[in-house]
Amino acid sequence: MSKYRIAWLPGDGIGVEVMEATRIVLDALGLDADYVHGDIGWDFWCKEGDALPQRTIDLLGKVHAAMFGAITSKPVKAAEAELVPALRGKGLVYRSPIVRMRQLFDLYVCLRPCKGYAGNPLNYKEKIDLVVFRENTEDLYAGVEFAPLPKELIDTLKKLSKPFGVFADLPPDQYALSCKINTKKGSERIVRAAFEFAKLHGRKKVTIVHKANVVRATDGLFLEEAKKVAAEFPGIEWDDANIDAIGMWLLKNPFNYDVLVAPNLYGDIISDLCAQMVGGLGFGCSGNIGKKLGVFEPTHGSAPKHAGLYKANPIATILAAKMMLDWLGEKDMGARVEAATAAVIAEGKVRTYDMGGSSKTLDMGRAIADKLPKAGKR
Repeated sequence: MSKYRIAWLPGDGIGVEVMEATRIVLDALGLDADYVHGDIGWDFWCKEGDALPQRTIDLLGKVHAAMFGAITSKPVKAAEAELVPALRGKGLVYRSPIVRMRQLFDLYVCLRPCKGYAGNPLNYKEKIDLVVFRENTEDLYAGVEFAPLPKELIDTLKKLSKPFGVFADLPPDQYALSCKINTKKGSERIVRAAFEFAKLHGRKKVTIVHKANVVRATDGLFLEEAKKVAAEFPGIEWDDANIDAIGMWLLKNPFNYDVLVAPNLYGDIISDLCAQMVGGLGFGCSGNIGKKLGVFEPTHGSAPKHAGLYKANPIATILAAKMMLDWLGEKDMGARVEAATAAVIAEGKVRTYDMGGSSKTLDMGRAIADKLPKAGKR
């Protein structure tokens, strides 16, 4: 019996290809693991009405960790139109599988390191090294949405909210409502995770990202809870910044920042910005982490137009595998994967199209596998 059981969830489009390249690296590394395929993605939505079938949910409850490729998502009407005829008109609503996984398994930490490796021609500036902690289970991604609004909800909002009055007389099918839900528990634990990470890894500063000056109720709660946590870590400098302003300041001087923590939507936005500064989504790795399960993935989508071409950059997925190894406690293996990846980037002989080269997805996987240091050496 292998030491680890890993759920292997390729998903759609280029997700299949970057996962294939990552498997080349993991196999060369010699991780003692069984990789168990899980059904997930657009095909299962179209044929079964569920992009995350119950059998895959059951699998995730029986593994040590999961690697996830990429998923196709489409708006409600487009998703309904692509269902097989027998499933149309049955009230099925498409929901992102990764969002469901985060909520079902309480994967409340979305950890996104954004590190500029020497020799990457896409680096915005050299030596950028940022880490984003994104709350992963609530906020505007909670999935509490209405379109059109039910009459009872309209009547209640009329009674409870004066600002709602400007919408109250519109026909219900002329607007939609998405609920931003932030809790004290959710806010406290993501901020605590960021400060504990900073303490463990010798990081000097945590920046709390919000928009409490306008979104007073939910972001105000987040900021209030964040300040309570910050007071428990007197050895770590902290500040806070509005989401709009941080977009400007990160570009102006990324070296003023170290660890950033934010509610779900803001964390999604700033992590993509930070990823672009270190090469783009081909370098954006991510971990969805809870108490019992970690699901690791690239932050890019399924890129249907590139599917089957094997041109996508798999480095984000390979670095996500490095994150998985660290989470499993295989830190030496994780360090070897990162060292090999950094060596290939620095050498510059193997570059995918986004890096200005012509190497294929699997070429990059093989090159990194070939550069793996021996155990105990980096």
